[in-house]
Amino acid sequence: MSTSRLYNRTFDMLSHSLDISAKRHNLIAGNIANMDTIGYKPRDLDFLKTLEKAMGEAPPPQKIHMTHEKHLPGVEEEPPFSFKLYNTESVDENHLDSVNIDTEMMNIMQNNIKYRSTAEMLIRKMTILKHSIQEGGR
Repeated sequence: MSTSRLYNRTFDMLSHSLDISAKRHNLIAGNIANMDTIGYKPRDLDFLKTLEKAMGEAPPPQKIHMTHEKHLPGVEEEPPFSFKLYNTESVDENHLDSVNIDTEMMNIMQNNIKYRSTAEMLIRKMTILKHSIQEGGR
């Protein structure tokens, strides 16, 4: 989509940013849900590193083998990015206090702010595009 003149690299970055924030929210929610699980290690992802990887050069798509001549030619796409997980802090696996609720609530609040800000930027980008289309039609 980044080769399109309508949807440029900014749109791609905002889209990936929303996806990463949603994934991070799920990881943090999982940490909170498992805070009473013995041996659970809290997980998180580095937002900036994951976004940089997502915005990097994509490998060329692989062709899918067609089994019938009437099938549409398709492309097998890999996920746009993968998440590298790391432990949020050193964890004592034999105790219930491996998840720090204050840290997780702070992480979820920061992630929420990033998500809402990114969604607002995407809405503004679409509003500019909509306005351009409406004004061009006059």
